[in-house]
Amino acid sequence: MNNVRICIIASISLFLQACVQVPQTAEEFRKAVPGAMMTKTDTYQVNRPMGDVASTFERLAPKCLNVTVQTVSHSTTSFQNLVARYKATVVRTSERVELHVQQLYETGVLYPSKPPEGGVYLLVADAYAQSNQSARVQLYGPSMGYDALYRAIRGWATGENLGCPDMTTVP
Repeated sequence: MNNVRICIIASISLFLQACVQVPQTAEEFRKAVPGAMMTKTDTYQVNRPMGDVASTFERLAPKCLNVTVQTVSHSTTSFQNLVARYKATVVRTSERVELHVQQLYETGVLYPSKPPEGGVYLLVADAYAQSNQSARVQLYGPSMGYDALYRAIRGWATGENLGCPDMTTVP
């Protein structure tokens, strides 16, 4: 239940930071994250060619992240039934590969403005070639509650852990 509250608070604070206008594109999300509460950016280097990172993102992101998760919590004074649908999109450009993770609550959450097609942007990971054998990964997303998702993306980028995150632990 605490993870759900953290997620809702993070989402609401990001929305309020953006004057209640939900970022409609990955680029708007990238620009909103550095100034928003309860968000972070992270950058790290991996010893893998960008093409390998891109191929791994393309193979694992849809398989692992295109899921729907139901969370039910109740106490003596409340009942909450949340259904969250996650959507992963991988985009290759000439300069980078992008992994977008979107989240759309189908029940239990009211959005202050219309979310983009596919849901609000939860996380964006960009990988840039540094050399023929290394890439730099730049992440944008929430600062709390999403460790499993962050670990999975790092594992995919490094090639050291190709498992799927347990999305039931994601708020």
